[in-house]
Amino acid sequence: MSRIADRFSPVPRAAAVAAAAPVAAPLGVLPQWDLTDLYPGIDSPELHADLERAANECAAFAADYRGTLADLLEAPGAGAQMAEVVKRYEGIEDLLGRLYSYAGLVYAGDTTDPVRAKFYGDVQEKLTDASTHLLFFTLELNRLDDAKMEAALEDPGFAHYRPWIEDVRREKPYQLEDRIEQLFHEKGITGRGAWNRLFDETIAGLRFDIDGKPLPLEQTLNLLQEPDEATRRQAAEALAKVFGENLRLFTLVTNTLAKDKEISDRWRGFEDIADSRHLANRVEREVVDALVSAVHTAYPRLAHRYYKLKAKWFGKEKLEYWDRNAPLPKVETRVIGWDEARDTVLGAYSTFSPRMADIAREFFDRNWIDAGTRPGKAPGAFAHPTVPSAHPYVLLNYMGKPRDVMTLAHELGHGVHQVLAAPNGALMAPTPLTLAETASVFGEMLTFRRLLAAAPDKAARKAMLASKVEDMINTVVRQIAFYTFERRIHTERKNGELTAERICEIWKEVQAESLGEGIHLGPGYEAYWVYIGHFIHSPFYVYAYAFGDCLVNSLYAVYENAAEGFAERYLAMLAAGGTRHHSELLAPFGLDARDPAFWQTGLDLIERMIGELEEMEKA
Repeated sequence: MSRIADRFSPVPRAAAVAAAAPVAAPLGVLPQWDLTDLYPGIDSPELHADLERAANECAAFAADYRGTLADLLEAPGAGAQMAEVVKRYEGIEDLLGRLYSYAGLVYAGDTTDPVRAKFYGDVQEKLTDASTHLLFFTLELNRLDDAKMEAALEDPGFAHYRPWIEDVRREKPYQLEDRIEQLFHEKGITGRGAWNRLFDETIAGLRFDIDGKPLPLEQTLNLLQEPDEATRRQAAEALAKVFGENLRLFTLVTNTLAKDKEISDRWRGFEDIADSRHLANRVEREVVDALVSAVHTAYPRLAHRYYKLKAKWFGKEKLEYWDRNAPLPKVETRVIGWDEARDTVLGAYSTFSPRMADIAREFFDRNWIDAGTRPGKAPGAFAHPTVPSAHPYVLLNYMGKPRDVMTLAHELGHGVHQVLAAPNGALMAPTPLTLAETASVFGEMLTFRRLLAAAPDKAARKAMLASKVEDMINTVVRQIAFYTFERRIHTERKNGELTAERICEIWKEVQAESLGEGIHLGPGYEAYWVYIGHFIHSPFYVYAYAFGDCLVNSLYAVYENAAEGFAERYLAMLAAGGTRHHSELLAPFGLDARDPAFWQTGLDLIERMIGELEEMEKA
């Protein structure tokens, strides 16, 4: 797919609907999103008019400007003229993004519905054809003389777009001849895009037998957090059985997409298998390598140490893999209704910044959230930015677990970030993935601290601390293990296809290394790699979670030590969107991700929390 499609297609973690979806108590009434702010429906005249307009505007832009940019740069008032060209291009991107977003959100509502699937595919095809006319623009920009571009950028209107221009020009060493770029672009829909869609529809269609009842993936995964071990084991074995039965398909998808990426990287001249991701994230390879190395070194004192402690709480020498996210034994668990979850998150946000809470409240008041579970709905959770001329939408699969409340806080953090960054426009609102996770993880931390402060007793505090430690291990240790797994898969794929058995073997080796001896990775767990959507949709995305978590831990330490004025600086950082490098954004807080010691600060916080849990055992 095109870069535009990549930017606006949801990656999880509907016909226009406005009515809330009632569910059984005690969750209350869970909302469904109202997509009419984008389009009235999939057959609406407005949608079809915009599809036609998109095709016409893309073709007209190419007719007006292809082959002319060098001449424009030589003409009097070059900067002002270039500004007008980029502004027109930005408007087209906003239109294409609106269409892509709507189609993606409709599809996410039920990926098993053939009507929605056809609509999604048809829109992708039409927009891929239309946006092919735009390919020349960034390629031609990168052929312009640097000195003349700098002179043109003295114009204030053109200078507004400098961050975007600089990002485009960073890709110059990796761009190909125009017709090859066009071929890559057009074949994306029948290549990588088609394999992504196959993965999505297959995952959404899987059913797992629990006591004779076929459950979809999200509800089955949720059972791994049930207090009853027999229920957890049954769910784990049902997952393993179905994953194992579908290994052949998921192995083919994985091998194909890894090869597809290798071909693209080779043609473009990327040296390392993750360099294209680092370029998109505007982060240096050595920064990511330092993060990965720091987390690998910390495995023993984080995950290994914690899971041994948790095994003791369960009276076991080792936890079974279905116990990894189990609630603590002899601790009361309850279902948290939707209204309570909303009030908890908004309360936490409001204490930090009333403005942050006001933005988040709009998501509830204006039906920008789809919260309930239903067959065919995309699993996991995401916040979709759509386009600056509209607003974000949030998808959840809310089932009343404490982790679901934290997921709500996480996705609303994304949503607030996206709203604040929107004034930068379609070209500069998108935030690199490494910083895109900052607001989401910070939102989780605010919510956790609020809940912890209200803990009624030691047992409740212990349960909350343990849950937060597990979430942080999942965000930091587990995601870096995922990154390590991906690196091994993509590296070995260069030498030929990997068998299902080999992929499973690598998965278990990497997971055993990261989780330690406190967890027994028994039969069946070897196939659990198959449902991780990030491996399919966004190769090497996963380190962004660890980056964001460690960054937020450092940011929160600054906040605790100097809260005065912090919220204003923090919201300003979010509002910058994609206009500034991470080093510039972190400088006002005295932080520098290029400093190897930076990552240790974030990891130390997790270690201190584990230490607190150990001290509670002694008391």
